[in-house]
Amino acid sequence: MTTLRKEAVHYIEDQHHGTPYYKVTPQEARAARTVTQWQSPKKPQLTSIKDQEISVRDGAKITLRIYTPFHDQPLPVIVYYHGGGWVYGNLDSADAGCQLLADRAQAIVVSVDYRLAPEFPFPIPLHDAYDSLLWVHDHMESFGGDVSQLTVAGDSAGGNLATVVAYLASTMRGPTLQAQVLIYPVTNVNFTTDSYHLYGENFGLDTQGMKWFSQHYTDESNFTNPFVSPLQLEDVRSMPKTMIIAAEADVLFDEDQSYAQKLMDAGVAVEHVTMPGLIHSYFSKMNYFEDATIETVEKIAQFLK
Repeated sequence: MTTLRKEAVHYIEDQHHGTPYYKVTPQEARAARTVTQWQSPKKPQLTSIKDQEISVRDGAKITLRIYTPFHDQPLPVIVYYHGGGWVYGNLDSADAGCQLLADRAQAIVVSVDYRLAPEFPFPIPLHDAYDSLLWVHDHMESFGGDVSQLTVAGDSAGGNLATVVAYLASTMRGPTLQAQVLIYPVTNVNFTTDSYHLYGENFGLDTQGMKWFSQHYTDESNFTNPFVSPLQLEDVRSMPKTMIIAAEADVLFDEDQSYAQKLMDAGVAVEHVTMPGLIHSYFSKMNYFEDATIETVEKIAQFLK
């Protein structure tokens, strides 16, 4: 039986107050999730944090946030996609994790404010994610990036976007990626694994919540589409080396394990890490999980060396 870390217990207890997000509208859920700026002695000092507006394929404009550590030579670049079930989340919700990642990995981190469902359903968030990668690849030298060291990363729904973007890049003659880093990614919209039965209620991401997110993202007829459920991809041999970080008490644990195995069976170098005693969505919730987020970032930095 899973023994939760005390900070996970504290977080779960606090979530019992108020109406669950999956019983309100997406707009109401977003309004309830304002993120306070991270203030801590462990907060790193970076050279700059700048917002950059770009145009995507349909003519819309989205914003990237570029985190640059102190450097005197070109740095690796990590394109980061935030979590939030494709329905909420933004540059601010990913801000603390991106600051830490830039500092600990000594990389320029580019966080992507892709458009959200249900106003912008699948495939629009995916298109925004891929178009952002193309923009970064084409401009990274201008902001100090090393074009030979480009990685995609993301948490939860952002991890889902990151790995589909990696697949598209590898099969459409897109940018060459050094690696993909996936923090408890959605890899199979199914809801039937053992981990759903074990952790589907009161562990941070309920089964009802995952269904709510998925139904806002796309029609149920698309749940088996490999660009929604990348575990369904037929051929993943061309994927870059991969790190998958799983929270032990997470409904997505089993599908992430299956995805890691699929990649390994295809000959992809995979590091699959389980974070014991932690729940879905811990990454960057700094009021509760500062130490766990730092621990995760250090593992990522080591992997990317």
